[in-house]
Amino acid sequence: MLNGCQSRATEPTTAQVEQGQALSARFVATLQPTLQAAMQNGGPVNGVEVCAVQAPRIAADLSEESGWEINRVSLRARNQSSAIPDRWETKVLTEFDRRQLGGEPVTQLNAAEIVDGEFRYMQAQAAGPLCLTCHGTEISNEVQSVLRRHYPQDMATGYTAGQIRGAISLRQPLD
Repeated sequence: MLNGCQSRATEPTTAQVEQGQALSARFVATLQPTLQAAMQNGGPVNGVEVCAVQAPRIAADLSEESGWEINRVSLRARNQSSAIPDRWETKVLTEFDRRQLGGEPVTQLNAAEIVDGEFRYMQAQAAGPLCLTCHGTEISNEVQSVLRRHYPQDMATGYTAGQIRGAISLRQPLD
């Protein structure tokens, strides 16, 4: 304690980083099989519905359970109301792109930092084969129609396999 004020750590702890990694992995581990099942049962149109409705619900449920704010962000956002990155997220996503171009595997692209009284963590997400059905360069007319209905300002197409599509972004206020 200094002059009656507690000093705050400026670097994240190992425990914070591990919690961020675990929550990010848990979000993906919940969303991915839900998306796969929807695609198997009704094709890509069902997949769009999962990403539009169930993915935000999964993030909200996990946020409520964990006390962290969990969100998906992208430099080329599909959902203009929830996926637009803030300044820190934009800086990190830009850095992820640079690191990937330098040869670093997407699975190793993450960032953790204390920013404005919050612990922030991001994990890059690559465009995998399943993602490319709706985020790739060859999207069926039916899927394009559904995407326009859900996301009239969609910018999240044209990706190639392995390219960074965005990130899972987490934040937790520091006490």
